[in-house]
Amino acid sequence: MLESGYHELPEGYTASVVTYLEMHARPPLRPCAAGGLRLTRITTPDAARYRALFEKVGGDYLWSSRLEMTDAALLAVLSDPRVHLYVAMSGAEQAGLLELDFRADTGCELAFFGLTPEHVGGQAGRWLMNEALTRAWDEDISRLFVHTCTLDHPKALAFYIRSGFVPYKRAVEVAPDARLTGHLPKSAAPQIPRL
Repeated sequence: MLESGYHELPEGYTASVVTYLEMHARPPLRPCAAGGLRLTRITTPDAARYRALFEKVGGDYLWSSRLEMTDAALLAVLSDPRVHLYVAMSGAEQAGLLELDFRADTGCELAFFGLTPEHVGGQAGRWLMNEALTRAWDEDISRLFVHTCTLDHPKALAFYIRSGFVPYKRAVEVAPDARLTGHLPKSAAPQIPRL
């Protein structure tokens, strides 16, 4: 049984509340403009290029899971035909990351979804979500799921709910601080204190 109250963390760790969300039918898309963005599917991923975009999109939120993987393990995931990797482009510039993971039976995980800092705000997020929803539900699935946490963008949870996802579970995640393990620069996520 979980004991109520405060629980100290070891030095060098972070903690966040994770919310799991899902949907079981294609939702109506919310109107938005592409704003010059386009989505490109990556079928032959490059580990270094992927990690650079992953860090640019998620560094401010301490995304580190893919930075901790070996090249072989990362490319095994990204090269799986059931994992659909997309890069949002603005002209010749990478603007965002979308990863749909169809490896679950009859389901799809919105595994990674985000924009580079200069593209956050406006309608780019809505456009990318519409692209994600369309591509996921165009496959033969009965469930689309995602999770977010309190280290993510402060508007992420509300955005997912407005997009049609429904929360169904919460957890607390404790992990080594990626800035202290060397997987992210010490300057990443300045809004989250290092201890």
